[in-house]
Amino acid sequence: MKGKRGRFMGKPNSISTITTLKHHQVRSNKEVSMRSEEAEKRLLLVDLEAKCPPGGSETVILYTTSLRGIRKTFEDCNTIRFLLGSFRVLYDERDVSMHMEFREELWRTLGGRVIPPRLFIKGRHVGGVDEVVQFHEQGKLVDLLDGIPKSPLSGPCKGCGGMRFVLCSSCNGSRKVVLEDVCSPLPVRCANCNENGLVKCTVCF
Repeated sequence: MKGKRGRFMGKPNSISTITTLKHHQVRSNKEVSMRSEEAEKRLLLVDLEAKCPPGGSETVILYTTSLRGIRKTFEDCNTIRFLLGSFRVLYDERDVSMHMEFREELWRTLGGRVIPPRLFIKGRHVGGVDEVVQFHEQGKLVDLLDGIPKSPLSGPCKGCGGMRFVLCSSCNGSRKVVLEDVCSPLPVRCANCNENGLVKCTVCF
């Protein structure tokens, strides 16, 4: 009886050992799978062309235009903006029609006179609307955006309404100011605003 009881009492220990081994095996498989996924994400980003606009090494930068002169270009910008918004990630939108410096910046980065939209992620050039939509349809855009902080804003900026720029308070958008410390005051170019009489929103930038 003792021998039988001993053999019977030994079974739970064996079962417990097997269960523990299976648990470790499952956890090990999950860790290997996670490492594999992380490696694939890194390779996906590395495969893209290394083109980094100013301040874009660890961020998402989207060059757009708010001009509706060319309808397709305007709609393409809205398409990428919508996709990024659906993932609720923090990104820097640079409207080339609002600020000439952004246009020159884009041209320098890509080495030519390209038109928006153009998306950059962590110093890599993802491309225009066709490339971005293709990545999204393949389920890869979310991988490219992995690690990008979520946007803290639930709606348009309260400072500029999402335009990223506001009217210059020095010249009220006229781009001209009068110097009062001269004998014959003449209007001169305002030094505070850009070519459109605008300044960057202090809330967005």
